[in-house]
Amino acid sequence: MRKRLRKKRGGPATRRASATGVRLAPELRANVDKWAAEQPDKPSQSEAIRRLVELGLAGSWSIRQRSPESASKASVMAGQQIDKLADSSTTHEERQQRKRRLLKGPTEFRDIRGDIPKPKG
Repeated sequence: MRKRLRKKRGGPATRRASATGVRLAPELRANVDKWAAEQPDKPSQSEAIRRLVELGLAGSWSIRQRSPESASKASVMAGQQIDKLADSSTTHEERQQRKRRLLKGPTEFRDIRGDIPKPKG
């Protein structure tokens, strides 16, 4: 009696990522195509969707809060480096003022930082 071999379903196993089907409204599909056309390397539609998903996920993670100790240590280290690079021809007060401005950062960036609590009021 001959032994009957069962056929396995699907192709051979590979190390590639699994496929995921997505239904897109015509407007959304047009927006994806428009975004892909604006990219320098002109990715395919599936590559454009992958990149947009990665961008969306990257922006959705909250910024991890630093401990006060590590923030203080980073500030001290930055201050030491600024002291090494400071212009010695200026007065001590001017060097300290410049150092404070550099350590604090521009107001435009302070307003958008997510790791610093916003003032109330």
